[in-house]
Amino acid sequence: MNNGELPGLYLHIPFCRSKCFYCDFYSVASRSEIPAWLEAVREEMTLYRDRFSAFDSLYLGGGTPSVLSEHDLASLFESIFKNFVFAPGSEMTMEANPESLSPSKLKTVKDYGVNRVSLGVQSLDDRDLEYLGRAHRAARALEAVEMCRAGGFSNLSVDLMYGLETQTFSSWKKTLDRVLAFRPEHISCYQLTFEKGAALWKMRESGRVRSIGEKLEAAFFLWTSRYLEKHGYYHYEVSNFSAGREFICRHNRKYWHHVPYLGLGPSAHSFGTGASRPGDTPPARRRWWNVRSVREYCRLIKDGKAPVEGMEILSREQFDLETVDLALRTREGLELSALKGFSQSQRVLAQWQKSGLVKVIDGWVQPTRKGFLVADSLALMLCDA
Repeated sequence: MNNGELPGLYLHIPFCRSKCFYCDFYSVASRSEIPAWLEAVREEMTLYRDRFSAFDSLYLGGGTPSVLSEHDLASLFESIFKNFVFAPGSEMTMEANPESLSPSKLKTVKDYGVNRVSLGVQSLDDRDLEYLGRAHRAARALEAVEMCRAGGFSNLSVDLMYGLETQTFSSWKKTLDRVLAFRPEHISCYQLTFEKGAALWKMRESGRVRSIGEKLEAAFFLWTSRYLEKHGYYHYEVSNFSAGREFICRHNRKYWHHVPYLGLGPSAHSFGTGASRPGDTPPARRRWWNVRSVREYCRLIKDGKAPVEGMEILSREQFDLETVDLALRTREGLELSALKGFSQSQRVLAQWQKSGLVKVIDGWVQPTRKGFLVADSLALMLCDA
């Protein structure tokens, strides 16, 4: 389903000022290893620079990319453009957190072509932010939004989180309304999940915090979807809303549609194009991922080795099932023909339609709002049939 799209480039910047209670992404609450990481990621770029003609998206994720200094950000971009080519009009995103953002950092990255900022606000209620272990408070988050606008960014994404026991519908609506006043081009609304190993998981196990329960989580999801659509946002993926189709995150879309992407940095994943190790020529269904440790990543690079921890080649069956699973997380959905390889697809499709989970429009199977609510289980029904 990639239609010949150019691949995307992802860089994982695994440094944070502090570790949020809910986070299970690989990151370290220290900046002491930034110089070694920066040197290593430059070297990793050289392993792949001759394997790609061009990219059309760049995504700096983390961790907290905005924790890097202006000098380190400039050095990173110099290396990126020395090793890789980007097509005209490429989407270039940097994730940022309010506490580490500044006008000078925004100017630095804008000068290097960043045209999209994804800001980790999460909430504009200080009780929620404390519950989540965030390093900022609501006033700082609002300053950061204003900073992005003042810095000339006309493609701003705001990350929010719902399903917290400190939230009420009233306080959640207040957060949304304050965000909507800025008319961000993109809003991501993530349901709080208790990830094993994260601090919140341990806090729940010890009884210090609790889940609000599936029924209330569903109510928050459905209300949020309706409310943002009422305010002109397009609910294009389970957790994502855009102020117009032109503001759909092009880089993330690659993940949902099996468009090739290259990931650099510790714990980064890659898919499809390129090679997991120098000299390899992977098939289109290969996925590989880097070691989940800054020190091990730097050590392997220093020893002249690719920092790859593992690799898998998806079978045709796995690939087809994953295609269905990912596509049914998007409003676009998937072509009806993509279900032909599943023996009970007609029966399952009829069941989906009867339950109001999908609609079939012009040969496309598209999830409804109710379907979004159970998107993670739709593809599994094809296996259980």
